[in-house]
Amino acid sequence: MGARTKARKRALDVLFEAEQRRLDPMTVLADRIAQPGTEAALPQYSVEIVEGVQTHRPRIDEVIATHSHGWTIERMPAVDRELLRIGAWEILFNDDVPDAVAVDEAVELARDLSTDESPGFVNGLLGRLVDLKPTLLA
Repeated sequence: MGARTKARKRALDVLFEAEQRRLDPMTVLADRIAQPGTEAALPQYSVEIVEGVQTHRPRIDEVIATHSHGWTIERMPAVDRELLRIGAWEILFNDDVPDAVAVDEAVELARDLSTDESPGFVNGLLGRLVDLKPTLLA
């Protein structure tokens, strides 16, 4: 598993934990950052993901809600919801990650961590965002 893949997984852990515990993700992130040199410490890219998702969360959620036909954000499995947020942030707001990589990484994490239907759902929705990226950023 590559360093960025691990960082995405760790960012997912922070976002998922925050949602499950009904905490602000930035609070959970601060707790992880405060534990350097421990297993709980986060790679820098994990920090960037969590901060990026939180900074752009209203727009990310709007885009996900608009293009996830038949699914509200609240109805999605929590893991899928957070993976979609991470993938959408990488596609729309992080030029350092090729769009195809962002989609593939999210799909692989969905395959490992979510339902049998999740990889297809995540792939379809993030693929739609890639196709619509020019209009979504306009």
